[in-house]
Amino acid sequence: MYWNVGRVKITKIVELETTGSTRFILPLASNEEIRKLPWLIPHFATDEGRLKMSIHSLVVETPTRRIVVDTGLGNAKEGRNVPTWNNRNGPFLETMTEAGFPPDSIDTVLCTHLHVDHVGWNTTLIAGQWVPTFANARYVFGKSEYEYWRDHSVEPDKAAVFSDSVKPIAEAGKADLVASDARLCDEISLIPTPGHSPGHMSILIQSDGEQGLLTGDVAHHPCQMAHLDWSSTADSDPVLSAATRRELFSRFADTPTVVIGGHFNAGRIRRDGDAFKFIV
Repeated sequence: MYWNVGRVKITKIVELETTGSTRFILPLASNEEIRKLPWLIPHFATDEGRLKMSIHSLVVETPTRRIVVDTGLGNAKEGRNVPTWNNRNGPFLETMTEAGFPPDSIDTVLCTHLHVDHVGWNTTLIAGQWVPTFANARYVFGKSEYEYWRDHSVEPDKAAVFSDSVKPIAEAGKADLVASDARLCDEISLIPTPGHSPGHMSILIQSDGEQGLLTGDVAHHPCQMAHLDWSSTADSDPVLSAATRRELFSRFADTPTVVIGGHFNAGRIRRDGDAFKFIV
């Protein structure tokens, strides 16, 4: 699955897809409440009101760069707080290669934030060592995000993620720590969108008069456009994340901007009363 924004192509590489089983992340998104939002069906929810979500990477090809945005869960990782995320042995790299993106062809890895399901394929276990998966790439992390997790990964699951998927990149000398409003190249710039994590960033793509927005986890699901106060259980600051959603969605509502989520497919944001809806 792919989308074009001017001369930029965005390809979704799926690691894991789920239907339902998401109440742990969005506890207020009951089946009954979701059925009250018919515009979610069928693309983002089932007729029964079960949410459709995915863990995926987005490969962003500009005329000069080949960028992987977020890197999923990874294989052989341990200490995760979701049992099915431990010791995975999935075909993600083979899927990428078959789609035309072998790891050695990637020149940039950009993480919107440093949570478990966005950094896993940063590294691969080889001969007992965690090494950078994308050997020819620079890894771009938000400076404030990196420094926060470097200094605050005290819980065992957070410590495991940082030590096997982030720290080895820095130790290999491949990490570029940037401001959360940095410009990466002519077509790609960053927007600070804190709340889900302290240094969370979204990605603005501009090319040939067209515009795209990669939201990361500002919202885990489009239902949060209708219910801005439905903060994720993973949000570090639920009040700030709700304010960030309103600010970001207001900025891009009723424009032709192609919006792609960290866990959902593309659409366009439309104002709907005091909130928003998402139209494919």
